Amino acid sequence: MSREEAGLRPIDLARTAGISTQQIRNYADAGILPPAPRSPAGYRRFGVAHRRALLTYRALARGYGWDTARAIMQAVHAGDLPLALTLVDAAHAMLHEQRLSLQATGEALEAVAEETPDASAPPRSGMRIGEVAASLGVRASALRVWESAGLLTPGREPGTGYRRFGSADVRDARMINMLRQGRYPLSQIQPVLDGLRRTGSSDALRAAIAQRREGLHQRATAMLEGAGHLHHYVTGEDQAAGDAPRHGR
Repeated sequence: MSREEAGLRPIDLARTAGISTQQIRNYADAGILPPAPRSPAGYRRFGVAHRRALLTYRALARGYGWDTARAIMQAVHAGDLPLALTLVDAAHAMLHEQRLSLQATGEALEAVAEETPDASAPPRSGMRIGEVAASLGVRASALRVWESAGLLTPGREPGTGYRRFGSADVRDARMINMLRQGRYPLSQIQPVLDGLRRTGSSDALRAAIAQRREGLHQRATAMLEGAGHLHHYVTGEDQAAGDAPRHGR
């Protein structure tokens, strides 16, 4: 490494990404940055290659996540480019599966939302919590959590106090389960159910699906940007890298 290439201090790299000098040391120790020579006094000597590695890692993290980005950079610096590319491919494959799952979930939820609950059945004919849980393939405790969050309001059996789920409750439980499998937080599920119960409209459901789809689109875009940084880094091509993301780890 020439004197010009080794002219960066930890604080210089830290300012590039808006992080602390301790994080720069952590990155170096973790193999996220390439090995750095030491000065006679024992201080690390960083250069342009380390700055490029830093920007590459931060760009990768935006799309692939911090753990995967770290593993990719570690593989590159260990000389195992095939492993790094395998990690990239696996992340893209997972994103594709999430897109397919979202599409299937949206179609299934639309079908469930269009079902007309049979309100004519008396409360005592409803299903108990264990029966509903078994039909959904979830634990009864999950239904209790959903009830505590205000998402489900099953009736109670006179005398025993046992929960009784009518057809509308079962429909709602099915929708909650599908949305939870799609990684929707409980706070985002409430408006979907409220709209369906109040107006019979699935507009909130469509909005939730659209929001999730937009999130996947944004992640795909970030992955594309990160892959571009990685390509330039591993090939040694010059890249006019802008400011690194100034958030996160």
